[in-house]
Amino acid sequence: MTHIPASTALSRFRVLDLSRVRAGPTCVKQLADFGADVIKIESPPGVDANEGMGGPREGPDFQNLHRNKRSMTLNLKLPEGREVFARLAKNADVVVENYRPDVKFRLGVDYESLKAINPRIILASISGFGQDGPYVDRPGFDQIAQGMTGLMSVTGHPGQGPMRTGAAIADVSAGLYAALGILTALLEREASGQGQWVQSSLLMSGIALLDFQAARYLMKGEVPPQVGNDHPTSMPTSAYATADGHINIGASGEGMWVRLCKAIERPELLTRKEFEGGENRAKNRIPLNAEINAALAGKTSAQWIEILNAAGVPCGPIYNMDQVFADPQVQHIHAAAKVKHPKLGDIQVINQAVGLSRTPATMASATPEIGQHTDEVLAEVGYSAAEIASLRKNKAV
Repeated sequence: MTHIPASTALSRFRVLDLSRVRAGPTCVKQLADFGADVIKIESPPGVDANEGMGGPREGPDFQNLHRNKRSMTLNLKLPEGREVFARLAKNADVVVENYRPDVKFRLGVDYESLKAINPRIILASISGFGQDGPYVDRPGFDQIAQGMTGLMSVTGHPGQGPMRTGAAIADVSAGLYAALGILTALLEREASGQGQWVQSSLLMSGIALLDFQAARYLMKGEVPPQVGNDHPTSMPTSAYATADGHINIGASGEGMWVRLCKAIERPELLTRKEFEGGENRAKNRIPLNAEINAALAGKTSAQWIEILNAAGVPCGPIYNMDQVFADPQVQHIHAAAKVKHPKLGDIQVINQAVGLSRTPATMASATPEIGQHTDEVLAEVGYSAAEIASLRKNKAV
């Protein structure tokens, strides 16, 4: 079976995927979903001491991250394995790796080595803290990055101590920024004819995600505190209690504030000095939230969502995961996508978040079995059946 592109958008590009766990696979998933010929290169069983770090192969995490790829095994610790990789790299467009920074040099997959083989190649390296500097030798994990970037310091309720976010956002953002960098480098290559080294890190990506929170410190010296479900600066924006649960309301700005007060039948709040202007509402968030919670107590979440939406006040329910995928709008945008797995049957994974009108992403194939396409890929770059047999005998693949 040759490569079945998930889209024609990137089908002219070949990507060698050396990455594992989450940040790297998130990056490569973006390329695979839009049709790039992604060859997932994995160590033969028993070679990698960290084998299995990505979770069970047939588990939901692994299946979600590695769809639309082909898989081959290759032992880069052996000279024969490195020779195979060099032949693959000769006609590849992109290599993605998230080893510790020094490992790529030992394996000969650093940028200068790859550039000598193929001047047009783009190497994307994803690390915990960057490719050099005082922390270069430290292993990078999402939660460590969440702590070091300040994300945990602004998440959670005041006084409760640091709180991680409920998703691996440092990993995911590092992968997405790397994918953006790769696409930028591919566009630039059209003009220069040259590849380059793309780098992202969990540390920088986490800081970038803080956005206005980090900018507050850089421009004004403000250290943002934990404010729970409240918006740090624009109130009333928070999670509010109703008769049967909670809803989110986002009513920052004078126009929204007026609409909210009228919709909840509390117009007198508009005349209270402590709530005049956005700065006062943020400063006096505790009494403000108490007033809104009291007003919402008499109706259900569904009733308030209908009333507030009719009044033009941004609001919404707060879902558990089963409720998310039962929501009619979530179903309408096809947030879950089906793919057929040879062992698991029809399964669902998270759909590609970016829509293109002519060349959309699809779920063309499920996550492959380890080494499923080894012989096929080797044949594509000129290895004979006898040579492939020799590579297998020597445990290079």
